[in-house]
Amino acid sequence: MLRFLSLEMVRVTEAAAIAAARLMGRGDKEAADAAAVEAMRAEFRHVDIDGRVVIGEGEIDEAPMLYIGERVGSGAPNLPQVDIAVDPLEGTTITAAGGPNALACLAIGGRDSMLHAPDTYMSKIAAGPECKGALDLRLSATENLGRVAECKRMPISELTVCILDRPRHDDLVAEVRRTGARIRLIRDGDVSAALASAISASPVDVLIGIGGAPEGVLAAAALRGLDGEMQGQLRFRSQADRERAIRMGLEDPDRIFGLTDLAGGDDVIFAATGVTDGDFLKGVRFTGDGARSHSVVMRSHTGTVRYITAFHDFGRKRDFPLHLEDD
Repeated sequence: MLRFLSLEMVRVTEAAAIAAARLMGRGDKEAADAAAVEAMRAEFRHVDIDGRVVIGEGEIDEAPMLYIGERVGSGAPNLPQVDIAVDPLEGTTITAAGGPNALACLAIGGRDSMLHAPDTYMSKIAAGPECKGALDLRLSATENLGRVAECKRMPISELTVCILDRPRHDDLVAEVRRTGARIRLIRDGDVSAALASAISASPVDVLIGIGGAPEGVLAAAALRGLDGEMQGQLRFRSQADRERAIRMGLEDPDRIFGLTDLAGGDDVIFAATGVTDGDFLKGVRFTGDGARSHSVVMRSHTGTVRYITAFHDFGRKRDFPLHLEDD
């Protein structure tokens, strides 16, 4: 059912990436995020779906656009009903600083196919196809790294573990260092890191740590397409978050979610466009009269992964502004 939507989803992420890339390195992460959100939402109006945002920029009282529960699509009758997870700018701080691996990304699946949860934190572990069934959040990082090393047939000392550089991970970093594994600390962008963990040519073998729950669902959708492995467990910031999760339908908010619990269904599409240069996607390049973008789109149903380089002529595509208005 979703096959015809693959290219449409790339158009949506392209619009968000180009809008955000205009603000790369300008030190204003809120402005870059707002530009990506507005562009993504506008592009959704051209897509023939009856879409419901289940993972978005926040809930209706805290996000003016692409909030959880918002309906998107062209509004035409008798359209396919789909659930959507979006992160218009994964790596707001990265973009503001001009750093690597910022993405505009989204996932789309059938109705009720993706985890519906409040915007909170999630403990995650992700790796490639060879680690199917080997990851377990109930175990220590040391035990999990031993399993990953065994699956990949390499010593722990040669593994590269990706961890968000946050004070909450000080103990985790210390434990991983005691195992002898190598560590790649990142400032932001754990969707990109989860993707990298499932790509054999990437510099990352496994992602471990606590990041955003929305990014966890998006990472799971991508890993479905790459036949990777992942587990996640919600980490609530407050009792109010926990109660909201229960109201959203989570009978056991403390459960450990597997890959298909986070992004299930027969067919899930993940699309991403690079905002800045990264490990597997190039960033947006402006050419004076247009831009070049680099995207990936993948389907869980077929396992097809397509990389798309697009050239955008701003003289013809009037939906892309020719320049930023003065502040």
